[in-house]
Amino acid sequence: MRKKAACVMAAVLCVSLGFSGCGILPFEQDIPFLNSKAGSTETEKGTVQTDGSQDADTEQNTDTTENEQQGTSLNEGEQAETQESPLEQASLMATQYNYDGAIELLKSQPDYDSNTDMQNAVADYENTKATCTEYPLEQITHVFFHTLIKDTSKAFDGESDSDGYNQYMTTIDEFNKIIQNMYDKGYVMVSPHDMAVVNEDGTMSRGSIMLPPGKIPFVLSQDDVSYYHYMDGDGFASKLVVDSNGEVKNEYIEDDGSISTGDYDMVPLIDTFVKEHPDFSYHGRKGILAMTGYNGVLGYRTDIAYKTGKKLQDDQKKFLEENPDFDYKQEVKNAKKVAKAMKAEGWEFASHTWGHKDVGATSLDDLKRDDKKWQKYVAPILGKTDMIIFAFGADIGSWEGYSADNEKYEFYKSQGYRYFCNVDSSQYFVQITGDYFRQGRRNLDGYRMYYNPEMLSDLFDVSEVWDSSRPTPVPGM
Repeated sequence: MRKKAACVMAAVLCVSLGFSGCGILPFEQDIPFLNSKAGSTETEKGTVQTDGSQDADTEQNTDTTENEQQGTSLNEGEQAETQESPLEQASLMATQYNYDGAIELLKSQPDYDSNTDMQNAVADYENTKATCTEYPLEQITHVFFHTLIKDTSKAFDGESDSDGYNQYMTTIDEFNKIIQNMYDKGYVMVSPHDMAVVNEDGTMSRGSIMLPPGKIPFVLSQDDVSYYHYMDGDGFASKLVVDSNGEVKNEYIEDDGSISTGDYDMVPLIDTFVKEHPDFSYHGRKGILAMTGYNGVLGYRTDIAYKTGKKLQDDQKKFLEENPDFDYKQEVKNAKKVAKAMKAEGWEFASHTWGHKDVGATSLDDLKRDDKKWQKYVAPILGKTDMIIFAFGADIGSWEGYSADNEKYEFYKSQGYRYFCNVDSSQYFVQITGDYFRQGRRNLDGYRMYYNPEMLSDLFDVSEVWDSSRPTPVPGM
């Protein structure tokens, strides 16, 4: 059955209402479709197929062991070379609030002392910089989406997955209006790496975000950008690709089997929006993609199970049967190309656990095995990361914070994770300590817009963005 994994995304947020402005509540709610069956080939509707490949201890992924050591922060060395003049480059930098960088660039030019245009630009940047103030880090909100719905007639067709899509997904039309509304209100994309910095000695320090009056920083993320098998034919994009212009776009499979290429999900939509509104990005930042690995990444079937043919889920078997010419090595190569292009444009990646694990309900030993798979089969493609965004809205500690006696926290810290994100319905949830950064995220989806529109009023007016093609009422928990 094509839809055995219905509401996989729904599981991520079903427990999100366990968070409130007062803090984080327990997640041991009895929600049937959260009870995933790792390794099962027959999953019930709503369960998460979380363990579809061989254990990392028993199978070496020889084609993906090369780690490109690509960091999580925007790597300026990866930026595409341009033919823009120093004045044009500085103008973009200043538009994206990097006044120091713009000033330094112009002053470093050999003809600066004789170039009045450069001197005037520097004076303007210095004047604008003087108006900037440091934004309170604890008042920075973090919003997130799941894969966007391109064709609502397919997603909301009344079949088994429709309720889940209605609850936990957002349509492209809604997304575009939300982003425009937030831009109009002065919101600017920043990164957790701007909010907290890892020092050379391993400790963490508070960052500093300087913005002109009226600008409001926020963090943007998207979960599960793997285009899972269960979504096939339901009105979603099929993968991310690099087009002939070197831009990251989506492919979409039409009813007749033909492939369309365009802006069909968050990454290309934001890229296009920032081209038109560069001041929506702070220092070139975009968003964070929280990635699993059991179906591969970015629409590419890169997990080791597709190579070995062992411990396959039914939908993985079907995929390989329908694609007899599948080339695993090329698939990995293509995924790396997309990931590199995304990072060059300011995107970052976080672990979402390899198997979409509920970290609160999963044993430490299982989490260790899971992270080993992420490091072995996902990190070589996306690059290493120090961010983990927990699936199911779960967490490894209470709202009070992590401590040294928390074994799960100590494990993840030992693996290099220093930035942790859960789900929280409050406007702000930020913790910055000498050891870690932690932030709550707000779901912008059908459920939240339908039942709690007032909770989103600081971001946008739900009545202005609601997609009329969305069935009502939106199913509850």
